[in-house]
Amino acid sequence: MRFNFLRLRRVLVLVGSTCLLFLSTPAFAAEQVVLKYGIFRESLSVEELSTFAQTGELSRSLRVNLALARQDPKAIRQYLTEPVKVNPVFLDKVLNSHIGNIILDQISQVISTPSRRADRQALRAALVLSASQDGQVSLIEIIKNYPTNEVEVDGVVYRRRHRLESAYRQLRRLQTSLQDLFGI
Repeated sequence: MRFNFLRLRRVLVLVGSTCLLFLSTPAFAAEQVVLKYGIFRESLSVEELSTFAQTGELSRSLRVNLALARQDPKAIRQYLTEPVKVNPVFLDKVLNSHIGNIILDQISQVISTPSRRADRQALRAALVLSASQDGQVSLIEIIKNYPTNEVEVDGVVYRRRHRLESAYRQLRRLQTSLQDLFGI
């Protein structure tokens, strides 16, 4: 009896939180993305990055920035848009566990708040909101749903891997963790 009550309570909290996020999304969604490539930093609108992710169309400033940073636009677009299927209820459970905190910390090395404070909480909120919309998560959705006005994205290539690729691999790891833990 107590177990069912706790499970129901957790589901109600998740549903209530998601509804609250849906109602407040326009006020708390990221508007600016700061792309970081080492000492190089460039600010652009989330809409500009989203247009690129959806259509492949590069704005002039994004084209120049990616060229200066020697980044392949096709690879960047792939990492931004490749979806990872997740169940929102199970995602919430995993993100509030030890392994979830590790995954959140690793992804926040790439996608973070400008102050580097409350990265875990902001990322958790963006992931849950993204998953609750369509049962899947992509990096562009996380950026669009990030609950701060500005979000920083580290685009440096590290050990021959793009940092966005590392973040995408962490999302895949999260999906695998969900499947292993809950058999979904």
